[in-house]
Amino acid sequence: MILGLAMLLDAALGEPRWLWDRMPHPAILMGRLIAALDARFNQGANRKLKGALVMLALALGAMILGAAAKIIFGPIGEIIICAILLAQKSLADHVSAVGNALRLSLGDGRRAVAQIVGRDTANMDASAVARGAIESGAENFSDGVIAPVLWFAIGGLPALLLYKITNTADSMIGYKTERHIDFGWAAARFDDVLNFLPARLTAILIWALHPATSPLAIWSDAGLHRSPNAGWPEAAMAHTQDIALSGPRSYFGTRTADPFVNPTGRHDLVPDDIDATVRTLWQAWAAALCLSLLIGFVG
Repeated sequence: MILGLAMLLDAALGEPRWLWDRMPHPAILMGRLIAALDARFNQGANRKLKGALVMLALALGAMILGAAAKIIFGPIGEIIICAILLAQKSLADHVSAVGNALRLSLGDGRRAVAQIVGRDTANMDASAVARGAIESGAENFSDGVIAPVLWFAIGGLPALLLYKITNTADSMIGYKTERHIDFGWAAARFDDVLNFLPARLTAILIWALHPATSPLAIWSDAGLHRSPNAGWPEAAMAHTQDIALSGPRSYFGTRTADPFVNPTGRHDLVPDDIDATVRTLWQAWAAALCLSLLIGFVG
């Protein structure tokens, strides 16, 4: 029941600027801590070991903090903290903003999608802008909504904070760059482990809204993605809308040769496809809410 109320609170308020303009969001604080540890320990020899020890310390610290918060703040505090660490409304708003901007002009669309993707956006055409928004919506629905929901359901605030610190660490140091390929190895691998179940659950939720879609096709195309987890929600979204996602894109001036997910789907994407994605995200969120409330009533 705490989880269900937290989901409703997040859906109603999202990330109110009047609050986070006055104080740092917990994700910002996590990021500052990880950046400081990166600067302090990501140097010299044994970087993979140092990175693993840093990740272990972050994980233990997050679980201890979660257990303490549960005792100190009680159920009301749990609802508020959980709601703060969910991202349904903010995700839907950011993805919708790309579609609205793209309707104004290609330049507006590029600037909007640059807020939610890490790839180069300067030379994107309209389909690439829409594709980036849809992919970001699908992947971040898993990372920012279903994974936190699932881990809170499994282990309460300690498990939720464990997931959030790991996911934040992966987003900051879990890259295969020269600086982070060793130091960020543990964060990236642990994030893969923690997202294994949520990614597949997200795909199931999206598929369940469109059961005529072949689950075997989703299963097959999920493996085409570079990520062992992100491919699942993206493949589900691609097949339920019959569109092609992923594919070649550019990072830091270098173009990749990634294959398309659902390559036979429609390649010319438009703002209406972004709107359809947002509707699917809210429908899947509602299904997850119903499940959490049902479990709460039964429990």
